[in-house]
Amino acid sequence: MTILKSDEANFVMHIDVAIVGGGSCGLCAALAANEAGATTLVLEADPQPLGTTGMSTGLIPAAASRFQQEAGIEDTAEQFANDIMAKANDEPDRDVVAALARESAATVEWLADTHGVPLSLVDSFLYPGHAAKRMHGTPNRTGAELMGALVAAVERAGIDVLTDARVTNVFVVDGDRICGIRCQRPDGATEDLSCDALVLACCGFAGNAQMVAQYIPEIANAEFFGHPGNTGDAIRWGDALGAGIKDIHSYQGHGGLAYGQGVPILWPVIMEGGVQVNIAGKRFSNESRGYSEQAVDVVAQSDHVAWTVYDQRLHELMLEFDDYRDAVSQNAIRSAETLAALCDVTRLPLDALQTTLDTVAHATKTQQADDFGRVFAERPVLSAPFYAVKVTGALFHTQGGLDVNANGQVRRDDGSLLPNLFAGGGAARGVSGAGSAGYMAGNGLLTATTFGRVAGRQAASLRAQS
Repeated sequence: MTILKSDEANFVMHIDVAIVGGGSCGLCAALAANEAGATTLVLEADPQPLGTTGMSTGLIPAAASRFQQEAGIEDTAEQFANDIMAKANDEPDRDVVAALARESAATVEWLADTHGVPLSLVDSFLYPGHAAKRMHGTPNRTGAELMGALVAAVERAGIDVLTDARVTNVFVVDGDRICGIRCQRPDGATEDLSCDALVLACCGFAGNAQMVAQYIPEIANAEFFGHPGNTGDAIRWGDALGAGIKDIHSYQGHGGLAYGQGVPILWPVIMEGGVQVNIAGKRFSNESRGYSEQAVDVVAQSDHVAWTVYDQRLHELMLEFDDYRDAVSQNAIRSAETLAALCDVTRLPLDALQTTLDTVAHATKTQQADDFGRVFAERPVLSAPFYAVKVTGALFHTQGGLDVNANGQVRRDDGSLLPNLFAGGGAARGVSGAGSAGYMAGNGLLTATTFGRVAGRQAASLRAQS
């Protein structure tokens, strides 16, 4: 995985815009570049395009979209940008955050109206950190469904996607101008392709245990629940080309991966009143801060596990999500008519759990912050029948990467631009700040889809300059 000089290439064909990675970022970049008139090729190492998006809930945040307006929800790009910056403690690049927030509504409307992606507003609950309901998702709220719609859109547009094609090398001329890539096929054969611009959409490094241990050791003991292609290729290539790398310690964790099942129990169950307890039946944190930072707290508990405890109301709410229905079908969910019976099936200590829920009920009724700083405002008290699911902390994907401007063009450490290199999604520095606490729901797909769209469009504009 090295940078090679142009005279080492044997180019067999030329494309205007080459895109490495066939997840949502890569496919959005391909659609945008194609619309701008560029010949485009997506190179995907897997047998089919899925990427990290395929393992997500597929929810894309957007502010002031027509979907929000139709639902009577008031929102602005400025408020969205402020929410991102507040959650991430003002650590991201404010200009980039503002630009992504401004482009977010155009992105979801472009996907829906131009490319037939069946998006609708998720208006049944509010995610942590968001001041308005601004998540948009496909009918079953799954990333696989979103990817299926994007693949169909790319096929309709006649864009070539070369699967089973792992990019192993990048060719440069004049030191840092990309002039092509080398890809390897399953039989070991290689092909060299020249290009005018390159978009790196091949995600981050969460699947590289060595890099995780080096850069984010606090989450190294968590279960990795992400795409195995997250090996840090883009970061290593960019570093070799002199690109700036920012927020390398940033990541998205999740404090609710069903133990032994590999199914995420999504955070509406917490935000609408559910709680987490350890095997001693005691709460250990403010779960409502967000699911990313909760991952470290769960991993710190005995056996690296916790139990998410909730009730019938929340069970019915969660049935909206395909992931939760999968957890039900896999018998990951425990239920009982009484708390004592729930303790029998979970082996949680009844006295401790009863005390915990009594304390939560008091906080709910008084709407005062509890000892962890959580406020159970405007939520019913948890009541029988009760439900519980055993969970562990997980690492989903990294959020740090190549430093980019608002168009997704890669920058050097001094802020100057590399001539024709772009990045988005997990390959680029995201908008979550320096650690885990800054991740806000949807940050990953915001940067994947919107950076993909704007980077593809900008990359296409460079073809006349080559």
